[in-house]
Amino acid sequence: MQQDNMIPVTILTGFLGSGKTTLLNRILKEDHGHKIAVIENEFGEVGVDNDILETSDEQIVEMNNGCICCTVRGDLIRILGSLKEKRDSGALKFDRVIIETTGMADPGPVAQTFFTDEEIGNNYLLDSILTIVDAKHAKETLDEFHEAQSQVGFADRILMSKTDLVSEAEVKTLSDRIRKMNPRAPIKHVHFGNAPIAEVLDIRGFNLNAILELEPDFLTDSAHEHHDEVESFVYRTDKPFDGAKLEQFLGGMIQVYGPDLLRYKGVLWMKGNPNRVVFQGVHMMMGGDVGKPWAKGEKKESVMVFIGKKLPRDLFIAGLDQCLVGAK
Repeated sequence: MQQDNMIPVTILTGFLGSGKTTLLNRILKEDHGHKIAVIENEFGEVGVDNDILETSDEQIVEMNNGCICCTVRGDLIRILGSLKEKRDSGALKFDRVIIETTGMADPGPVAQTFFTDEEIGNNYLLDSILTIVDAKHAKETLDEFHEAQSQVGFADRILMSKTDLVSEAEVKTLSDRIRKMNPRAPIKHVHFGNAPIAEVLDIRGFNLNAILELEPDFLTDSAHEHHDEVESFVYRTDKPFDGAKLEQFLGGMIQVYGPDLLRYKGVLWMKGNPNRVVFQGVHMMMGGDVGKPWAKGEKKESVMVFIGKKLPRDLFIAGLDQCLVGAK
């Protein structure tokens, strides 16, 4: 199915109290012209407009601005299928979906839903994972909870809330720490949920042909080192890869370290291929596609970023070096 016909989905995550509900309440009430189905994948937390939502296992409430709010305490695949059926029959109208995960959740299993279920994968397009980080409490949260670190690691974009409650120096220190954990996610500040819709929707963070943007100085030392469980590293080379060797190596590494690999993505120069090759993965699920052609005279290089929990960086780099053309 063409992507144009698919329903884009945004996964919104963030630790308890970070501001997810504030943002979602605004989306559900604001006259922004989008018809959005918001799915609360929550388990006992106080959710969006809890006073108007029933406490049954599943409830769908249509808002005045055309948005829909669903509370799910069961199977996400089932509610996505149900929403698609209601949309096709004309019973509900919506153009896109936002899924809010519970504050203590690792967003990985939610993201994997779009790769493991064929029906969901054919009808829904995973647009991006957004993570809200509470600037006031993030240091303690990231120090104490590995779930908070995973949420940062999975993000395609970071929305930093409550920056007005801390100093500029504290915001910079936190930003530096986040960039070390996840160099591929831009950081945007959000105040009381007032994030422009354009910074929440149609980011295409999961689009394989999206540009791989990295902070060039994200590895420079910050004032204070943190030994975070979630770390990242970047592999760059100006030599072409041997496709067969690279596929075999990455396949083997993913089999061993897949559970600890949160996100990985790359733009690759492959021997004999006039086009870039782009790839990315979540845990043990990896996909690839052909990118745009290399322009005449353009400098060719490969850039790969790996984000995960205590990954053996030296082992990855040594193995990737062995996959280059001419390596012995």
